[in-house]
Amino acid sequence: MQDQSKTSSTSYRRWTLAGIAAATVAVVGAGLSWHGHANAHGFGFGGRHGGWEQMEPEVMGKRIEAMVALRLADVDATPEQKAKITTIMQAAANDLSSLRGQGRDMRRRSMELLTAPTIDRAQLETLRVQQSQMRETVSRRMLQAMADAAEVLTPEQRAKVAERMQRRHRGG
Repeated sequence: MQDQSKTSSTSYRRWTLAGIAAATVAVVGAGLSWHGHANAHGFGFGGRHGGWEQMEPEVMGKRIEAMVALRLADVDATPEQKAKITTIMQAAANDLSSLRGQGRDMRRRSMELLTAPTIDRAQLETLRVQQSQMRETVSRRMLQAMADAAEVLTPEQRAKVAERMQRRHRGG
């Protein structure tokens, strides 16, 4: 009986931490979501005539500020907390901005390699390794930003964000 209680407690703790982590990702990752969209869609989700990938730094900063405000609206975040998290997200976006063009170039190169008359598997593998390294760099920087931003919020605020994200994920 005691083992079952211990297992339940450990499981509850894991799910709580996972929820907080997911909420943190949602709160602070929103400011960096442009990178994922830019990578997934080439020109950003704004199409060929604009979008995240081609956005001016000032406009990007305002978008990040708006996203942070939206994500923190229901958690009673102070203006100081919002400003700190916005600064953290903008710094991460600035740090990652140089990679956007590299990602686009890698996608273009992979299409060239895959549509060539002869498939060069060695070059494809080299490109895959480069893409993996770039994703690792982005992941590491995003995690750093998320952890920095999570430290700005109180445990109660992080719990509220986790609850909100769980409701949103369930569709209710």
